[in-house]
Amino acid sequence: MAKKSKRYEQCKKLYDGEKSYSLREGVELLKNFPKAKFNESVEVVMKLSIDPKRSDQMLRGSISLPKGIGKELRVVVFAKGEKAEEARKAGAVETGVEELVKKVEAGWMDFDVAIATPDMMRQIGKLGRVLGPQGKMPSPKSGTVTDNIGEAVKEFKAGKIEYRNDAGGNVHALIGKLSFSTEDLVANIESFINHVLASRPASAKGTFVQKTIISSTMSPGIKVGV
Repeated sequence: MAKKSKRYEQCKKLYDGEKSYSLREGVELLKNFPKAKFNESVEVVMKLSIDPKRSDQMLRGSISLPKGIGKELRVVVFAKGEKAEEARKAGAVETGVEELVKKVEAGWMDFDVAIATPDMMRQIGKLGRVLGPQGKMPSPKSGTVTDNIGEAVKEFKAGKIEYRNDAGGNVHALIGKLSFSTEDLVANIESFINHVLASRPASAKGTFVQKTIISSTMSPGIKVGV
């Protein structure tokens, strides 16, 4: 097991790891931890009462957070003709079909989000084994398969985030930077939590949200109440 840093151990002394804090208290704790030498990202993880093996309980989607995420994302678009031109004008770093597919197959991954028009899905289906494990495969559920290319590119560039549950029934999301104000971080986290609550599968049993943890890149996790 990797040894934790001195800074990490200092952070652990500043709060009770067994206690569930209010969201505002949790965010303030994060902001008061000893600082790293860079502007850390802030993440929320929600443990849900879903069965990841059941297709009707899989959770996947996207959301535009009210305060953004503090960085501009790099977007590529699988499209041709007018849709490709629309994507370029909206700020896509690269567009195309055959050549772009070959480039990604060869290992190029210098982008955060991949978007495709519906008619391209048959041609890019083979990229599932490459993009799927990284959560970058275009999907109608996450809003990355669409004919509204220009709008989608602008939204994802500005920080619209995608999420999907992992094999353990957890949903992770980047919700901002540690330099954000407490109010902005709270607003983003609340927005994401409410979105997940509203997306509860009808077949999910018991208490839907079992645990919610917030953390920064280099900090321990803080349990917060939902």
